[in-house]
Amino acid sequence: MNDTNTNNRPLKQKQFYWNVLLIIILCCVSLSDVSAQQEPMYSQYMFNLLQINPAYAGSRALDNITALYRNQWMGLKGAPKTASVSWDRRADQSNVGYGLEIYSDRLGIEKTSGLQAFYSYHIPFEESYLAFGVSGGVLNYRADYFESNTYTPDDPMFQSNINGWLPTAGFGVLFATQHWYVGLSVPALLRTKIDVQNSLSQTNLGANNHYFLTGGYSFQLNETTKLKPSMMVKATKGSSVQCDFNTICWFNDMWGIGLSYRTEDALVGLVEFQITTQLRIGYSYDYTLSDFAGYNRGTHELMLRIEIPNKNCFHCQSSKD
Repeated sequence: MNDTNTNNRPLKQKQFYWNVLLIIILCCVSLSDVSAQQEPMYSQYMFNLLQINPAYAGSRALDNITALYRNQWMGLKGAPKTASVSWDRRADQSNVGYGLEIYSDRLGIEKTSGLQAFYSYHIPFEESYLAFGVSGGVLNYRADYFESNTYTPDDPMFQSNINGWLPTAGFGVLFATQHWYVGLSVPALLRTKIDVQNSLSQTNLGANNHYFLTGGYSFQLNETTKLKPSMMVKATKGSSVQCDFNTICWFNDMWGIGLSYRTEDALVGLVEFQITTQLRIGYSYDYTLSDFAGYNRGTHELMLRIEIPNKNCFHCQSSKD
């Protein structure tokens, strides 16, 4: 978040900050009226916002590669298992960022895998920037109904599997300074679906009512310690709005320990290690607080991140930021 171009003429910072604050307040009001159904989500999303907000692509002028694996609700048959590998970059002194992601998400008899591309454009100010991003790609959706056990053996609904391809698209906005950031995104703009005849239905084109509002701040407590609180508000049609509140404390830019609370869902502990200036690993454990608490042994998640600075970039921030 800290790498900012200063080539363009700065705007009036005070007036612009008030405009950004007004937009955030309006977004919060609109989110409070949205009903939601939650999507599968990583607990360590704050270290790679690309999956939530395409405007994050190229937020630092370097190559960023992140791999994540999440094994949710251990001990519960058919529980979600999610994996992804993403890459994004921006050339030094460039306003354009881009990236790619491949992912796989399995839940019971359903499996979704896909490929997404990201593009962002950064508008630099004196000590901050505003970025707009879009994403697009394809996903493969499969439902193996033959593996289902039903009370009605001849139910025609379960006589054939579903296997088809769907388009994906998303949009996001990100505003960042050297110490804080705020973003708003709609990562699922399309509501296309596949019916039991394996035909693509586009009767529900339009925003899928997935909204994400994110923000964070970095406090320098002393020469060796940083405190980084962050939060995310997520809303999806069909369920209540859900909030994540996160705090991680970094020591000597070498290792960090944190705690997160996901409303009506889980309490999360996480630890991060900066192995080298380019390599970071992370682990998190979710303790379930919902009605599923008695049916699983929690959720494990692993993260691996590699950042490769540009050869000609003398002011790029390392992954510790």
